[in-house]
Amino acid sequence: MNGPEDWDRFGPQGPEEPGRPCPGRGERPRIPAPRRPAEDQGPLPDVRVPRPEPDPPAERDAPEDDTNNANSPDSPDGGAERAATQKDGTTDQDPAGTDRPEPPHAVLKSLLGAWALAACSAEETAAVEAHLTDCATCADEALRLRDAVGLLHPADSLDLDPLLRSRVLEGCLGRRPARIPVPEWAGPYDAETAKLDALLRDMGEAEWRAPVRLRWFENDRAAGRTTTVAGVIGHLMSVDGLVAGALGLTDPLGAEIPEDSPTDPTERTLAYWRTSVHEESPLATREPWREQTHALIRTVAFAGRGVAELAVPYGDFRLPLRDSMLERAFECWVHAGDIADAVDYPYEAPAADHMHGMVDLAARLLPSALAVRRRTGLATPPRRLVEAGTPGRTLHLEVEGSGGGHWYISLDSPGALGTPDHTVAHIALDSVEFCQLAAGHVSPEDAAAGQHGERDAIRDVLFATASLSRL
Repeated sequence: MNGPEDWDRFGPQGPEEPGRPCPGRGERPRIPAPRRPAEDQGPLPDVRVPRPEPDPPAERDAPEDDTNNANSPDSPDGGAERAATQKDGTTDQDPAGTDRPEPPHAVLKSLLGAWALAACSAEETAAVEAHLTDCATCADEALRLRDAVGLLHPADSLDLDPLLRSRVLEGCLGRRPARIPVPEWAGPYDAETAKLDALLRDMGEAEWRAPVRLRWFENDRAAGRTTTVAGVIGHLMSVDGLVAGALGLTDPLGAEIPEDSPTDPTERTLAYWRTSVHEESPLATREPWREQTHALIRTVAFAGRGVAELAVPYGDFRLPLRDSMLERAFECWVHAGDIADAVDYPYEAPAADHMHGMVDLAARLLPSALAVRRRTGLATPPRRLVEAGTPGRTLHLEVEGSGGGHWYISLDSPGALGTPDHTVAHIALDSVEFCQLAAGHVSPEDAAAGQHGERDAIRDVLFATASLSRL
């Protein structure tokens, strides 16, 4: 153990090192004792180092001395101050930032995925695209990544499937049936009004004023009238008011339509259009129509089974409520297609079972439509008189596609029976085309129908189908 006398020889750290003088007695040692940590005395002070002020510009007539110039490449700091980065990302040497070195190949290759997804910044995109012109390997990889991104983002419509609501409701009702379910015969009206409401939901006022061409067939000639989207919704609401009146509901048209309003759908629509309510506030047309459709569905759901046979007046004829709701679903689909065409928007056809019901209704109305045309001289007289309930001449109507089927139309009398054994003619056409013919959107001459048998019978049935249309 070293004593005080050893201090002179060894110092605090041990023996004297060669070439290092040792402090004498009473002198302060060269190596200080350990300090206490700064953390033991509280937090570090907030000391901000002031930024150096920029050097004043050199005088024009000052002599150039490369050895004393701080910005010279031969200076001790190697000209770093002259190449310091500015606030905008450029340097003194490169004010525009165009002489930056290109990032390494590995960095650019790692950015290819983000570049394919268009997630790179503008600088990264420029660097990657410049690199792709020189590197064939990265160019091939970039093409593969772009193809993969195309698979991740298919060019499909972002709109929901129009049948999604029906499938969700069917799944919910399958797990727990509703206490008051919607009748099956009211399902098409519920579905088609919901589809149209979804189309109208995101329309602005300019689209509500878009011109819409309504078409129908009258006196064996094509007819039409131009209105707006709001006018079409007003037309649907006016005719739906006939169903609402039959159910004892309040007519949503109120003061616009007098109490002694006509029951003919065309006259009722023209009376509403004369009020110009839909022109003054087109966006306000959707809400009363929407509330009316909901009220009709709620009413028929709570009314019970007997309400299905309730008569709904349509001017010169009446329809039972079950057929009237199907007819209103058909017209809602047809006019929704007119609106979709006006605003350049795709629109789907009804579900297969709903389409079948619409075709079936039109086929059941054809014998009566033929009888009306005979009374006015627009159809050929029957070949022979038949009694009600007895077989007469029959036309076989074959409707192909979604919702299609086979129907046998009586040609001689509405009360006669159509049977396969008495078939004298056969017509075959697509279900959508048949519905377009019944809506007056396709003329009988232009209907692409497969025809066989008596020409007069085929012509009478095609024109009778088109006569089912109206405004």
